[in-house]
Amino acid sequence: MSSTRADYIREGTVPVPDGRVWFRVVGGGAAVPLLTLHGGPGGGHDYLEPLEGLSSDRPVVFYDQLGCGRSEQPPDRSLWRMEHFVAEIGAVRQALGLERIHLLGHSWGGWLAVEYMTRRPPGVAGLVLASTSASLPEFVREAARLKTELPPQIRDTLARYEREGQMHHPTYEAAVLEFYKRHLCRLDPWPDPFLRTLKNIEGNAVYETMNGPNEFTVTGNLKDWDRTADLGTITAPTLITVGRYDELTPTCASTLHRGIHGSVVHQFEHSSHTSHLEEPDEYVRVVRAFLDRVERG
Repeated sequence: MSSTRADYIREGTVPVPDGRVWFRVVGGGAAVPLLTLHGGPGGGHDYLEPLEGLSSDRPVVFYDQLGCGRSEQPPDRSLWRMEHFVAEIGAVRQALGLERIHLLGHSWGGWLAVEYMTRRPPGVAGLVLASTSASLPEFVREAARLKTELPPQIRDTLARYEREGQMHHPTYEAAVLEFYKRHLCRLDPWPDPFLRTLKNIEGNAVYETMNGPNEFTVTGNLKDWDRTADLGTITAPTLITVGRYDELTPTCASTLHRGIHGSVVHQFEHSSHTSHLEEPDEYVRVVRAFLDRVERG
């Protein structure tokens, strides 16, 4: 981690509870490393690749959480709980010698980051909560509201197949895609890193166990997760990012902002859930400025 070359790349695997996970470190500057937590759960790091733009002055660390991507995928579904992935962060930090970090969590990775930070881990200089929320019930309410704004035909199709419990029917999945085009990623066509992440999630046991059949139908073991009342325990300087059209809406960002003292919010006006893909240059600029401010004290 001592190289000063921005193009420094190190890859490998490290042990975590119940398996090994794949990691990639990009960049080797002297600034505090940025550890990233991807979404899903089960999405893998691929769609976060634009964050490599931050590697000119600091190491940026990606890893695929256990159960997805290039990491081991044990068949035991009892592993797929919040507690496992919180412990995994600590194991990755220890294995890679990441005593002092900035932490960035996107979507599910943001829920994971919130849970981790409420446990007061040492050595976290700054926190970026990207397109996420303080609770699943709030997200589900906001997603339901966004569904009411869909065209009537799409809305009726979703309601019909949800009543019938046929959420893998091709007609239903086509209607879900219309929601995704509005609130998940508004680029056309979808970029390759995003497509790779969608492929990781397809049929993924972690996603199905913890989340459910799709982005806005949460039936898994995360459905009651809520840390709204505990946000005040987060003391690290915090940047909250959100897209104007985000499925994890500006309302969700406001809840985080109210709960985390001194936090700041940046809304990306031309983005949905993947601002780092939809407005990559501006996203990197905003996050870099925040990390630099934190390090200047």
